[in-house]
Amino acid sequence: MQTMLKQRSGVRAAQPARRAVQVRAVAAPMKATTSKSPALTPEVAKDLYYDMVLGREFEEMCAQMYYRGKMFGFVHLYSGQEAVSSGVIRQLRPEDYVVSTYRDHVHALSKGVTAREVMAELFGKKTGCCRGQGGSMHMFSAKHGVLGGYAFIGEGIPVGLGAAFQSKYRHDVLGEEKDYSVTCSFFGDGTCNVGQFYESLNMAALYKLPHIFVVENNLWAIGMSHLRATARTAGDEDPHIYKKGAAFGMPGVLVDGMDVMKVHQVAKEAIERARRGEGPTLIEAETYRFRGHSLADPDELRSKEEKAKWLARDPIPQLKKYMLDNGLASEADIKSLEDKVAEIVEDCVKFADESPKPERGQLLENVFADPRGFGIAEDGRYRYQMPGFSSGTAVVS
Repeated sequence: MQTMLKQRSGVRAAQPARRAVQVRAVAAPMKATTSKSPALTPEVAKDLYYDMVLGREFEEMCAQMYYRGKMFGFVHLYSGQEAVSSGVIRQLRPEDYVVSTYRDHVHALSKGVTAREVMAELFGKKTGCCRGQGGSMHMFSAKHGVLGGYAFIGEGIPVGLGAAFQSKYRHDVLGEEKDYSVTCSFFGDGTCNVGQFYESLNMAALYKLPHIFVVENNLWAIGMSHLRATARTAGDEDPHIYKKGAAFGMPGVLVDGMDVMKVHQVAKEAIERARRGEGPTLIEAETYRFRGHSLADPDELRSKEEKAKWLARDPIPQLKKYMLDNGLASEADIKSLEDKVAEIVEDCVKFADESPKPERGQLLENVFADPRGFGIAEDGRYRYQMPGFSSGTAVVS
């Protein structure tokens, strides 16, 4: 109660210090990863760098467009967390699935949804991936296996579990798949205190589903510190989400979410394990968002010292240095990738701005599977048969 009163009065409560991140694993057969970053091929390194830079530049452009009035509602940016999205999703196949949260723009980009489609969706335009009806928090693309962003925490995890279940059923019962499609559900530390998380852990383990739980622990659930919201795990000074996997007999892995190479290694093992039919994995990636909870958040609860500490661990410069130091790319290669991203971001803004708005009649689509669900008019006809109904101009009592 005293803490709440201090926060309401404008006095920031001191945050408990958390020990330095080390990669650990529990619940064999998943091996513990080493603290040393694994080697990457030049092709993989360049792909990861490109994807992270695209995510960062796209989000920073979103901030500009939001403040210029091109976007509406709440917009939650992913800046700082790119190593998690790129490290996990860039290893997935086209037939694999991703389930996201309200912080979903970059997950969609990593899975292959074009910057044009995502930006147009943010602008509320007809050319968006949801034809302008989803907006920032609800990116969806059946073509790319993006099963949606979800505004309410935890509600996307059971959807991801359903995708994993159908893959298991198609493979084991119907014999339609050569190997398992893998589903990755992304969510934050705050979600790990809701019931759906535990229910899904149980079902995934029970049926050995090809599902990966990816906790993007950025230490803050809106304005609530993870260290104050989650009970400590047995024998620890801090709460560790990854250790919850052991209770359900699945591997739990803690990884430095600011190091894309470590994330890539951990995700590779989890994906291969799921694809072999050996069941789910719980990954806790410790990361940090460089902006407030949303663009409407003044970000006054986190201390300047805390933000500066994490900003110094920006995953993009880290990978760039590693690539240059280890001969994976030249300065010219890096510049070429960055120039390509700049062109794509500029192009997607122009495309979104010039794209048409949805027609009014589009509001009547995707409401009922059968249009007769709109009911019967006074003259006995179904309402959808009335002149002007599909254009949104019919007079409906």
